[in-house]
Amino acid sequence: MTEKEFILPLEKEPIPGINQTDGKINSSQEKKQTQKKGILQESIGKKLSVAIITYNEEKNIKECIESCLEIADEIVVLDSISTDKTEMISKSFSSVRFYKQRFKGHIEQKNDAIALCKYDWILSLDADERISTELKNSILSFKQKQDDETLNGLQVSRLTYHMGKFIRHSGWYPQYRYRIFKKGNAIWVGENPHDYISIQGKGSKICGDIIHYSFRDLSHQVNTINQFSSIVAFTRQKKGKRFSILRTIYKPFSKFIETYFFKFGFLDGFPGWVIAVSSAYSTFLKDAKQYELQKEILERPSNVKEDYGRH
Repeated sequence: MTEKEFILPLEKEPIPGINQTDGKINSSQEKKQTQKKGILQESIGKKLSVAIITYNEEKNIKECIESCLEIADEIVVLDSISTDKTEMISKSFSSVRFYKQRFKGHIEQKNDAIALCKYDWILSLDADERISTELKNSILSFKQKQDDETLNGLQVSRLTYHMGKFIRHSGWYPQYRYRIFKKGNAIWVGENPHDYISIQGKGSKICGDIIHYSFRDLSHQVNTINQFSSIVAFTRQKKGKRFSILRTIYKPFSKFIETYFFKFGFLDGFPGWVIAVSSAYSTFLKDAKQYELQKEILERPSNVKEDYGRH
Protein backbone atom coordinates (compact mmCIF):
# COMPACT_ATOMS: atom_id res chain seq x y z
CA MET A 1 0.00 0.00 0.00
CA THR A 2 1.05 3.58 -0.47
CA GLU A 3 -0.05 6.48 1.66
CA LYS A 4 -0.17 10.22 1.26
CA GLU A 5 1.23 11.76 4.43
CA PHE A 6 -1.49 13.05 6.74
CA ILE A 7 -0.66 16.57 7.98
CA LEU A 8 -2.58 18.63 10.47
CA PRO A 9 -2.17 22.27 9.38
CA LEU A 10 -0.48 24.60 11.84
CA GLU A 11 -1.68 28.19 11.48
CA LYS A 12 1.37 30.44 11.98
CA GLU A 13 -0.11 33.45 10.22
CA PRO A 14 -3.45 35.28 10.50
CA ILE A 15 -6.30 32.76 10.22
CA PRO A 16 -8.61 33.38 7.24
CA GLY A 17 -11.96 34.81 8.28
CA ILE A 18 -10.75 36.64 11.42
CA ASN A 19 -11.01 40.40 11.61
CA GLN A 20 -7.66 41.31 13.16
CA THR A 21 -8.96 44.58 14.58
CA ASP A 22 -11.77 43.20 16.72
CA GLY A 23 -10.89 39.50 16.95
CA LYS A 24 -14.34 38.37 15.78
CA ILE A 25 -14.59 35.30 13.60
CA ASN A 26 -16.48 35.51 10.35
CA SER A 27 -17.67 31.89 10.31
CA SER A 28 -18.88 31.92 6.71
CA GLN A 29 -15.50 33.17 5.46
CA GLU A 30 -13.64 30.70 7.63
CA LYS A 31 -15.77 27.83 6.33
CA LYS A 32 -15.22 28.89 2.73
CA GLN A 33 -11.45 29.17 3.13
CA THR A 34 -11.22 25.87 5.01
CA GLN A 35 -13.15 23.92 2.39
CA LYS A 36 -11.20 25.60 -0.41
CA LYS A 37 -7.94 24.22 0.99
CA GLY A 38 -9.47 20.80 1.68
CA ILE A 39 -8.52 21.08 5.35
CA LEU A 40 -10.64 19.42 7.99
CA GLN A 41 -12.24 21.74 10.50
CA GLU A 42 -11.23 21.12 14.11
CA SER A 43 -13.97 19.20 15.89
CA ILE A 44 -15.02 18.92 19.51
CA GLY A 45 -16.19 15.64 21.06
CA LYS A 46 -16.15 12.29 19.28
CA LYS A 47 -13.64 11.78 16.48
CA LEU A 48 -14.98 10.47 13.17
CA SER A 49 -13.16 8.74 10.33
CA VAL A 50 -14.71 8.68 6.85
CA ALA A 51 -13.86 5.59 4.77
CA ILE A 52 -14.34 5.66 0.97
CA ILE A 53 -13.47 2.99 -1.59
CA THR A 54 -12.82 4.00 -5.19
CA TYR A 55 -12.10 2.75 -8.68
CA ASN A 56 -12.03 5.23 -11.57
CA GLU A 57 -14.21 7.73 -9.71
CA GLU A 58 -12.78 10.98 -11.08
CA LYS A 59 -16.30 12.26 -11.79
CA ASN A 60 -17.47 11.69 -8.20
CA ILE A 61 -14.68 11.70 -5.65
CA LYS A 62 -14.17 15.48 -5.39
CA GLU A 63 -17.78 16.23 -4.41
CA CYS A 64 -17.88 13.20 -2.13
CA ILE A 65 -14.84 14.39 -0.17
CA GLU A 66 -16.03 18.00 -0.08
CA SER A 67 -19.34 16.96 1.46
CA CYS A 68 -17.44 15.36 4.38
CA LEU A 69 -14.97 18.10 5.28
CA GLU A 70 -17.06 19.61 8.07
CA ILE A 71 -17.80 16.32 9.83
CA ALA A 72 -14.62 14.26 9.34
CA ASP A 73 -11.53 14.16 11.53
CA GLU A 74 -9.81 12.07 8.89
CA ILE A 75 -10.76 10.85 5.42
CA VAL A 76 -9.39 7.51 4.23
CA VAL A 77 -9.60 6.65 0.53
CA LEU A 78 -8.81 3.05 -0.44
CA ASP A 79 -8.43 2.84 -4.20
CA SER A 80 -8.43 -0.24 -6.44
CA ILE A 81 -5.58 1.02 -8.64
CA SER A 82 -7.59 3.47 -10.74
CA THR A 83 -6.45 4.37 -14.23
CA ASP A 84 -8.10 7.80 -14.29
CA LYS A 85 -7.53 10.93 -12.14
CA THR A 86 -9.04 9.52 -8.92
CA GLU A 87 -5.69 9.42 -7.13
CA MET A 88 -4.65 12.91 -8.20
CA ILE A 89 -7.98 14.44 -7.16
CA SER A 90 -8.00 12.63 -3.81
CA LYS A 91 -4.44 13.68 -3.00
CA SER A 92 -5.26 17.30 -3.81
CA PHE A 93 -7.04 17.37 -0.43
CA SER A 94 -4.52 17.69 2.38
CA SER A 95 -7.03 15.99 4.67
CA VAL A 96 -7.05 12.70 2.74
CA ARG A 97 -4.94 9.65 3.49
CA PHE A 98 -4.78 7.75 0.22
CA TYR A 99 -4.09 4.02 -0.12
CA LYS A 100 -4.36 1.64 -3.04
CA GLN A 101 -4.46 -2.11 -3.47
CA ARG A 102 -5.83 -4.72 -5.86
CA PHE A 103 -9.62 -5.03 -5.69
CA LYS A 104 -10.64 -8.08 -3.63
CA GLY A 105 -14.41 -7.63 -3.73
CA HIS A 106 -16.77 -4.94 -2.45
CA ILE A 107 -17.12 -6.44 1.04
CA GLU A 108 -13.43 -7.20 1.43
CA GLN A 109 -12.37 -3.78 0.15
CA LYS A 110 -14.70 -1.91 2.50
CA ASN A 111 -13.53 -3.93 5.50
CA ASP A 112 -9.92 -3.14 4.58
CA ALA A 113 -10.83 0.56 4.44
CA ILE A 114 -12.31 0.30 7.94
CA ALA A 115 -9.08 -1.27 9.19
CA LEU A 116 -7.11 1.76 7.93
CA CYS A 117 -9.20 4.21 9.99
CA LYS A 118 -7.72 5.38 13.28
CA TYR A 119 -10.77 6.77 15.12
CA ASP A 120 -13.42 4.85 17.07
CA TRP A 121 -16.37 6.11 15.02
CA ILE A 122 -16.46 5.53 11.26
CA LEU A 123 -18.71 6.71 8.44
CA SER A 124 -18.51 4.46 5.38
CA LEU A 125 -19.35 6.03 2.01
CA ASP A 126 -19.26 5.15 -1.66
CA ALA A 127 -17.69 7.68 -4.02
CA ASP A 128 -21.04 8.39 -5.69
CA GLU A 129 -22.59 9.45 -2.38
CA ARG A 130 -22.79 12.84 -0.65
CA ILE A 131 -23.66 13.98 2.86
CA SER A 132 -26.84 16.09 2.93
CA THR A 133 -26.98 19.28 4.97
CA GLU A 134 -29.45 17.73 7.43
CA LEU A 135 -27.25 14.68 7.93
CA LYS A 136 -24.17 16.87 8.35
CA ASN A 137 -25.87 18.83 11.12
CA SER A 138 -27.09 15.62 12.78
CA ILE A 139 -23.58 14.16 12.75
CA LEU A 140 -22.06 17.34 14.18
CA SER A 141 -24.64 17.23 16.98
CA PHE A 142 -23.97 13.53 17.58
CA LYS A 143 -20.23 14.14 17.87
CA GLN A 144 -20.74 16.72 20.59
CA LYS A 145 -23.01 14.54 22.74
CA GLN A 146 -21.69 12.40 25.56
CA ASP A 147 -20.75 8.97 24.27
CA ASP A 148 -23.22 6.15 24.90
CA GLU A 149 -21.00 3.14 25.60
CA THR A 150 -23.79 0.74 24.58
CA LEU A 151 -24.39 2.33 21.15
CA ASN A 152 -22.43 0.71 18.33
CA GLY A 153 -24.10 1.92 15.15
CA LEU A 154 -26.38 4.46 13.49
CA GLN A 155 -28.66 3.75 10.55
CA VAL A 156 -28.81 6.40 7.82
CA SER A 157 -31.43 6.78 5.09
CA ARG A 158 -30.27 7.00 1.48
CA LEU A 159 -31.98 9.11 -1.19
CA THR A 160 -31.12 8.16 -4.79
CA TYR A 161 -31.21 10.50 -7.79
CA HIS A 162 -32.11 8.71 -11.02
CA MET A 163 -33.57 9.68 -14.40
CA GLY A 164 -33.89 13.34 -13.46
CA LYS A 165 -35.56 13.00 -10.06
CA PHE A 166 -35.10 11.79 -6.50
CA ILE A 167 -36.68 8.35 -6.07
CA ARG A 168 -38.82 8.22 -2.90
CA HIS A 169 -40.54 4.86 -3.41
CA SER A 170 -39.81 1.63 -5.34
CA GLY A 171 -37.99 0.22 -2.31
CA TRP A 172 -35.22 2.75 -2.86
CA TYR A 173 -36.15 5.09 -0.01
CA PRO A 174 -35.57 5.49 2.85
CA GLN A 175 -33.41 2.33 2.72
CA TYR A 176 -32.07 2.66 6.27
CA ARG A 177 -28.68 1.01 6.62
CA TYR A 178 -25.91 1.14 9.20
CA ARG A 179 -23.30 3.56 7.86
CA ILE A 180 -21.96 5.12 11.07
CA PHE A 181 -20.50 2.64 13.53
CA LYS A 182 -17.90 1.92 16.17
CA LYS A 183 -14.72 0.32 14.94
CA GLY A 184 -14.39 -3.22 16.25
CA ASN A 185 -18.15 -3.65 16.62
CA ALA A 186 -19.18 -3.66 12.96
CA ILE A 187 -18.25 -5.45 9.76
CA TRP A 188 -19.31 -5.41 6.13
CA VAL A 189 -21.11 -8.65 5.20
CA GLY A 190 -23.59 -9.83 2.52
CA GLU A 191 -23.31 -11.19 -1.01
CA ASN A 192 -20.96 -9.30 -3.32
CA PRO A 193 -21.66 -6.71 -4.58
CA HIS A 194 -24.77 -6.28 -2.38
CA ASP A 195 -23.12 -5.55 0.95
CA TYR A 196 -24.32 -4.16 4.26
CA ILE A 197 -22.97 -3.39 7.72
CA SER A 198 -23.69 -5.82 10.56
CA ILE A 199 -23.15 -4.48 14.07
CA GLN A 200 -22.83 -6.07 17.47
CA GLY A 201 -25.08 -4.70 20.19
CA LYS A 202 -27.29 -1.63 20.21
CA GLY A 203 -28.09 0.54 17.19
CA SER A 204 -30.17 3.61 16.47
CA LYS A 205 -31.11 5.99 13.63
CA ILE A 206 -29.88 9.46 12.74
CA CYS A 207 -31.74 12.19 10.85
CA GLY A 208 -30.75 13.21 7.34
CA ASP A 209 -30.01 11.47 4.05
CA ILE A 210 -27.00 10.20 2.21
CA ILE A 211 -27.55 11.51 -1.32
CA HIS A 212 -26.80 8.80 -3.88
CA TYR A 213 -26.01 9.57 -7.52
CA SER A 214 -26.01 5.94 -8.58
CA PHE A 215 -26.35 6.04 -12.38
CA ARG A 216 -25.29 8.66 -14.90
CA ASP A 217 -28.07 7.57 -17.26
CA LEU A 218 -30.13 4.54 -18.24
CA SER A 219 -27.26 3.05 -20.25
CA HIS A 220 -25.07 3.21 -17.15
CA GLN A 221 -27.80 1.44 -15.15
CA VAL A 222 -28.04 -1.37 -17.72
CA ASN A 223 -24.25 -1.79 -17.72
CA THR A 224 -24.21 -1.88 -13.92
CA ILE A 225 -26.98 -4.50 -13.82
CA ASN A 226 -24.97 -6.63 -16.25
CA GLN A 227 -21.80 -6.27 -14.19
CA PHE A 228 -23.38 -6.81 -10.78
CA SER A 229 -25.49 -9.80 -11.87
CA SER A 230 -22.31 -11.48 -13.11
CA ILE A 231 -20.61 -10.90 -9.76
CA VAL A 232 -23.63 -12.27 -7.85
CA ALA A 233 -23.83 -15.38 -10.04
CA PHE A 234 -20.08 -15.98 -9.73
CA THR A 235 -20.17 -15.48 -5.94
CA ARG A 236 -23.14 -17.84 -5.51
CA GLN A 237 -21.45 -20.52 -7.55
CA LYS A 238 -18.22 -20.20 -5.55
CA LYS A 239 -20.25 -20.61 -2.34
CA GLY A 240 -21.88 -23.78 -3.65
CA LYS A 241 -25.40 -22.39 -4.04
CA ARG A 242 -27.48 -24.30 -6.58
CA PHE A 243 -29.32 -23.02 -9.63
CA SER A 244 -33.13 -23.30 -9.49
CA ILE A 245 -35.30 -23.28 -12.61
CA LEU A 246 -38.41 -22.52 -10.53
CA ARG A 247 -36.73 -19.50 -8.96
CA THR A 248 -35.66 -18.31 -12.39
CA ILE A 249 -39.29 -18.41 -13.57
CA TYR A 250 -41.21 -16.92 -10.63
CA LYS A 251 -38.69 -14.62 -8.96
CA PRO A 252 -38.49 -11.93 -11.70
CA PHE A 253 -42.29 -11.61 -11.80
CA SER A 254 -42.58 -11.40 -8.02
CA LYS A 255 -39.78 -8.83 -7.94
CA PHE A 256 -41.63 -6.61 -10.41
CA ILE A 257 -44.92 -6.84 -8.48
CA GLU A 258 -43.16 -6.16 -5.19
CA THR A 259 -41.30 -3.12 -6.54
CA TYR A 260 -44.03 -1.49 -8.60
CA PHE A 261 -47.10 -2.22 -6.47
CA PHE A 262 -46.20 -3.23 -2.91
CA LYS A 263 -43.37 -0.68 -2.69
CA PHE A 264 -45.38 1.99 -4.56
CA GLY A 265 -43.03 2.30 -7.51
CA PHE A 266 -45.93 3.70 -9.56
CA LEU A 267 -45.71 6.87 -7.43
CA ASP A 268 -42.24 7.52 -8.89
CA GLY A 269 -43.74 7.95 -12.36
CA PHE A 270 -41.98 6.53 -15.40
CA PRO A 271 -38.66 6.13 -13.51
CA GLY A 272 -40.57 3.88 -11.08
CA TRP A 273 -41.67 1.68 -14.00
CA VAL A 274 -38.07 1.50 -15.25
CA ILE A 275 -36.83 0.56 -11.78
CA ALA A 276 -39.42 -2.22 -11.44
CA VAL A 277 -38.65 -3.68 -14.87
CA SER A 278 -34.88 -3.42 -14.39
CA SER A 279 -35.12 -5.02 -10.93
CA ALA A 280 -36.97 -7.97 -12.44
CA TYR A 281 -34.41 -8.19 -15.25
CA SER A 282 -31.52 -8.09 -12.77
CA THR A 283 -33.12 -10.89 -10.75
CA PHE A 284 -33.48 -13.01 -13.89
CA LEU A 285 -29.89 -12.42 -15.02
CA LYS A 286 -28.43 -13.56 -11.68
CA ASP A 287 -30.02 -16.99 -12.06
CA ALA A 288 -29.54 -17.32 -15.82
CA LYS A 289 -25.82 -16.57 -15.46
CA GLN A 290 -25.51 -19.07 -12.62
CA TYR A 291 -26.97 -21.72 -14.94
CA GLU A 292 -24.05 -21.13 -17.32
CA LEU A 293 -21.59 -21.56 -14.47
CA GLN A 294 -23.24 -24.62 -12.94
CA LYS A 295 -23.39 -26.40 -16.31
CA GLU A 296 -19.72 -25.49 -16.79
CA ILE A 297 -20.51 -23.71 -20.03
CA LEU A 298 -17.90 -21.19 -18.87
CA GLU A 299 -15.59 -20.82 -15.90
CA ARG A 300 -16.57 -17.24 -15.10
CA PRO A 301 -18.68 -14.49 -16.70
CA SER A 302 -16.68 -12.60 -19.32
CA ASN A 303 -17.09 -9.30 -17.45
CA VAL A 304 -15.65 -10.63 -14.16
CA LYS A 305 -11.88 -10.19 -13.88
CA GLU A 306 -9.75 -13.32 -13.50
CA ASP A 307 -8.33 -12.19 -10.16
CA TYR A 308 -11.73 -11.21 -8.71
CA GLY A 309 -12.23 -12.64 -5.24
CA ARG A 310 -8.63 -13.71 -4.73
CA HIS A 311 -7.33 -12.60 -1.32
